[in-house]
Amino acid sequence: MAACAGLALAGVAGPVSAQDTPAMAGMEHRAPVDCSLVRMALPPELAGWSSRAPAPAAKDKGGLKKAALTVGKAVDAGLMRTSDVRYILRPEKPGGSVSYGGMFGFTISEAGTYRVALGSGAWIDLVKDGKAVESSNHGHGPDCTGVRKMVDFPLVPGRYVLQLAANGGEGLPVMIAKLP
Repeated sequence: MAACAGLALAGVAGPVSAQDTPAMAGMEHRAPVDCSLVRMALPPELAGWSSRAPAPAAKDKGGLKKAALTVGKAVDAGLMRTSDVRYILRPEKPGGSVSYGGMFGFTISEAGTYRVALGSGAWIDLVKDGKAVESSNHGHGPDCTGVRKMVDFPLVPGRYVLQLAANGGEGLPVMIAKLP
């Protein structure tokens, strides 16, 4: 059960750009947990993770008006082949010809640290005013919750674009949460 304790993000000093889950900074390999024997609670900021609604991602800048995320609410993102997406910025890791991706717009009204939580190891790029926003921390989600990857960003008020790339399938649980 100790292996199932809710995992806080690994302490990483300074900006973090690598997001590859197997080699995340400060993360050691964890033994698999039999989730059929455990029910894990989500941290309060991810309480909305279990109540997801379907949301198709945008394939280009024009589609961002309809593909909107709300902080604190999770979605089941509908993605398309990465080759069909016209990203604002080329993803740092776009994935291969059989990967999936898409984009979502969202607005931040209060400065703080925000966490992007994913149900897979897909690549995340956050864009503001045409420039990439550097992450401040990343790690695995708590075991047995369906959250596989979490990436934190220091954000100021404004409009942002979440770019998702290199996902293995058409669907992806996604949530943006403000950290306390």
